[in-house]
Amino acid sequence: MSGFDFSPVLRLLMLGSALGCLPFLWALWRHRQASPSARLRALTLLTLFLTFDLVLFGAFTRLTDSGLGCPDWPGCYGSASPLGASEEIHAAQTALPSGPVTHGKAWVEMIHRYLASGVGFLILMLCVMSWRYRARVAEQIGHAAPSPWWSVLTLVWVCVQGAFGALTVTMKLFPLIVSLHLLLAFGLLMLLAWQAEAYRSRTSPPLLQWPASLRRGAWLLLALSLGQAALGAWVSTNYAVLACAEFPLCQGQWWPATDFDHGFALWRELGRGHDGQWLSHAALTAIHLTHRVGALLVFTALIAYAVLLRRQGGEAGRRWATRLLLVALWQFLSGLSNVVLGWPMIAALAHTGGAAALLLMLSFMLARLQRHDSSELSFPPPQGLSPGAVS
Repeated sequence: MSGFDFSPVLRLLMLGSALGCLPFLWALWRHRQASPSARLRALTLLTLFLTFDLVLFGAFTRLTDSGLGCPDWPGCYGSASPLGASEEIHAAQTALPSGPVTHGKAWVEMIHRYLASGVGFLILMLCVMSWRYRARVAEQIGHAAPSPWWSVLTLVWVCVQGAFGALTVTMKLFPLIVSLHLLLAFGLLMLLAWQAEAYRSRTSPPLLQWPASLRRGAWLLLALSLGQAALGAWVSTNYAVLACAEFPLCQGQWWPATDFDHGFALWRELGRGHDGQWLSHAALTAIHLTHRVGALLVFTALIAYAVLLRRQGGEAGRRWATRLLLVALWQFLSGLSNVVLGWPMIAALAHTGGAAALLLMLSFMLARLQRHDSSELSFPPPQGLSPGAVS
């Protein structure tokens, strides 16, 4: 441990902090006249937006096979950028021109790390500001502000996400690790959505006054969507998208030969079955078809829930139903495009973005429903605090 070089880590953190400072200072300046809770909500929503962009850039990194563009972590051959590793990258690219290490892929991978560090800095600032806000509210009016433990959980979560990012590289795109890395990214988006809802002001859209059946349905739909996201991550990380190149048939059949034993063996290397042999086409087909079945289940559940929303949710329910149906249509068309058009980049990114949007939408919906049951989250922002109480 004493021989470990911490300089790449420190340089990466410094770069991330510098990147994160720009949106952080911009958000504080733009909302300098707003209440502390409004400033926190604005910064949380900005962080959520940048995290969403980071998820898409992470998908781009994976889809361009840039995940090993720098085969070490956190630097690139021990340097803070590909500029300092140009000789090593050139040697690797010369030895294997079509391999995972090229100058372009190295830059894609390192930019992804820089952006992730910037998001981590923003989440750290959110945590600090949330605790300062809670202390100031308790001091002035003797009541609890929205719980800052949301921000603590989010900070811990992003640290775990960073650890999985490191494992993605050091374990050479191990499918289970890469899939969990994507699922953790989705979870981070959901946590930020709940955190943003904790700082809603009185001028925000009204909370959702829906019957308990709609709340239970939303939780069920969220669980199904998370399961489908996990299946989608498994399809992507195993490169099983093109196992079926037509729709609705697969390889000219409704149900061709499959190998679930190897396809869903979790602890195995990329491209290998649990026996160490190359993963068969039947195993990839099993992964792909399972995702199709899951998509049918989620699509059916989305339509059924949208119908219930229109019947029982009033005007707000009709708006949310329309949004859910639009996301469902987006996912169907982008998923279909991946299959019949041969997995084009734009369709693959659109499909990942649609999955993130669906999970975000359900998170916002449930947060607005759940606040009825939590006095901490429903506590109105104090009117007596000055805009400069949190900085």
